[in-house]
Amino acid sequence: MVKITFITSDEEKIVLEGTTGSVMELAVEHNVKGIDGNCGGVCSCATCHVHVRPEDMLKTGAASEIETDMLELDDNADEYSRLCCQIEISDSIDGVVLKVAK
Repeated sequence: MVKITFITSDEEKIVLEGTTGSVMELAVEHNVKGIDGNCGGVCSCATCHVHVRPEDMLKTGAASEIETDMLELDDNADEYSRLCCQIEISDSIDGVVLKVAK
């Protein structure tokens, strides 16, 4: 099981475990506040925007070009922004901490 910690905009800490799928799917399944996943995970809405802790960027990797293009439409995006629909659950992201964007 891979552990993923979400910090909501209310500073609520939610630790979830998963084995497959995207981080967005896991968050939606567990009703993490602020992760809507309106597009179903096809990188076309930015309703699953998260900020990755700087020390966890190596785990998640950088955003793809299409992901970056989508994030440019969000005023709260920064160099640590990712769409969690584009982060697959795998052993390499175990322990990652994601702050849900406002």
